[in-house]
Amino acid sequence: PAIRKVIYTTNAIESLNASLRKVTKGRRSFPNDESVMKVLYLALHEIWKKWTMPIRDWKQAMSQFSILFRERLTL
Repeated sequence: PAIRKVIYTTNAIESLNASLRKVTKGRRSFPNDESVMKVLYLALHEIWKKWTMPIRDWKQAMSQFSILFRERLTL
């Protein structure tokens, strides 16, 4: 069972990375860092809409994120 958790996590991360790579690969360059962040944000927003499997222990993770990134994350 522990291996399956790792494989699932790895596959999810690889899928996310591939999706983000696909979005940025089509562009030769970005004028600045902010434009890259905007493109990645929009891509993540679209990916999030398609995410169907619930994330294990998500509430606990969000709690930690809100502590670590208090000024950047609003719940």
